Amino acid sequence: MGRNVYQVFIDLLPVTPLQIATITAIDGDVAGLALPGGGVLTARGVGSRVVGDEVFVRDGVIEGDAPAGMPLVQLQI
Repeated sequence: MGRNVYQVFIDLLPVTPLQIATITAIDGDVAGLALPGGGVLTARGVGSRVVGDEVFVRDGVIEGDAPAGMPLVQLQI
């Protein structure tokens, strides 16, 4: 039986990582976020969060609240 070539291709793509970020600005339902390594991005799904809150973000969407003060661990590969 043959495999679906499109599904094989999709399986090769990397999974979007879950990241921790700090909210730096809010405009409606869009937040400006700062990543621990110095990067910035925007994401939807602010809800009742305020500037300074730490959140989990993946693929431009805030997925939930991150525990405050989590230690930063960076691995270099």
